[in-house]
Amino acid sequence: MGVELNALHGVYLIFILMIIAIMVMRRDTSLICIVGIFCIGFAATASVYQSVMGVFNSLIYAIKELMGTILIISVISAMSKELLSSGINEVMVHPFTKLIRNPTLAYWVIGLVMMVISWFFWPSPAVALLGAVLLPVALRVKLPAMGVAVAMNLFGHGIALSGDYVIQGAPKLTADGAGIPVGDVVSASIPLVFIMGFVTTVIAFWFLYRDMKKGVLVVEENTASIQQENLDTAESDSGKTLSRKTKIFFAVLVPILFLVDIVVMSVVKLQGGDATALIGGTALFILILISSFTYGRKSLEKITSRFIDGMQFGIKVFGPVIPVAAFFYLGDSGFISIFGELLPKGSHGLVNDLGVALANTVPLNSAVGAVTATVVGAITGLDGSGFSGISLAGSIAKLFSAAIGASAATLTALGQVAAIWVGGGTLIPWALIPVAAICGVDAFELARRNLKPVVIGLAITTIAAVFLV
Repeated sequence: MGVELNALHGVYLIFILMIIAIMVMRRDTSLICIVGIFCIGFAATASVYQSVMGVFNSLIYAIKELMGTILIISVISAMSKELLSSGINEVMVHPFTKLIRNPTLAYWVIGLVMMVISWFFWPSPAVALLGAVLLPVALRVKLPAMGVAVAMNLFGHGIALSGDYVIQGAPKLTADGAGIPVGDVVSASIPLVFIMGFVTTVIAFWFLYRDMKKGVLVVEENTASIQQENLDTAESDSGKTLSRKTKIFFAVLVPILFLVDIVVMSVVKLQGGDATALIGGTALFILILISSFTYGRKSLEKITSRFIDGMQFGIKVFGPVIPVAAFFYLGDSGFISIFGELLPKGSHGLVNDLGVALANTVPLNSAVGAVTATVVGAITGLDGSGFSGISLAGSIAKLFSAAIGASAATLTALGQVAAIWVGGGTLIPWALIPVAAICGVDAFELARRNLKPVVIGLAITTIAAVFLV
């Protein structure tokens, strides 16, 4: 028997349903989350001033929990800008251009390189790092710009971001929402990310190949001009020009340092925040080293400027996430930290209590749980960020895992995959703008081309998850 539900559980459930409804309408959820925190606080304390304090304290709690993730994204963005403006990225990517000899190789090479670089730099900076160099090469071997956009998009914003194995920003959010370790979500996501990525990219390539054969997709001359100024990661600088030898040195050094990080993580068994800290510290020292060589005496000011730019990018990405995460932290560990010991006696958290109550009321099974995790994840991605609602996906996964006795990690990973693939930059047009801009294609047309492969991939991945749960 579970804990007897009270008004607290009712308020929490009502606001979860309201948040889902608002996401379906493609509206922002920050306000409703803040109101929800206030109402939960009032239901718990019966005090207006304590509820108002609870809103602010919940935001502080969320920021503390997410600060490591925000900071790593900021540092990676700052380093990426420096690699781009110094020209080192062009040297880093150049060897891969020799592998691109025909449209088929162009699609898979660009996609795989985008995936690997996105693991370390995140997809948005990786678009700028790769697009400027690889797009002209792909066009020369007759892969249309739309094919380049699809490859960069599915492998970067799809496969790499939905797993996020190096930086671990996405697993951190979903794991916190589900109240389980980040490592569990990362492990559980590996087969799901592989299945989703394989199915989606193969089907997308088949559609591209078919349309190229029919002449529906062709290489247009005007796509060769790259609209780099449309990307916030590209900018011009007045630093000194690095020599070819210096660029080659850094082009070799940067991947070596990150490979050393991976070896250290494996040997020392670093996970979660510790692994993130190692990657972040390495990126910061790379930024300092390259800036020192590029700007000389001006490097002190330029390093600070780059760091500010990176922080602005990090806050821009995670600003909408903080109120949503603050609300869903109340479903588990955050409630006691913010409002004290006011949960019903024997409660294991609002989400767990609701899950047990659901199991006692409605007959559930793994298929229903998996489908629900996918649908909720996809709905949370409709706002186009992919991140603002994955805490909800984690909380729903925990609720259903408690109800059916299934693996919370697998359901959480499934919700994460669905949310990122839908909202992280493969289906929502306004999330596709960076890739569309650098490839010179229409964002809405790119979203339409991704639709069938992504939907088919989600269906097959959900079926696979039923057997993994």
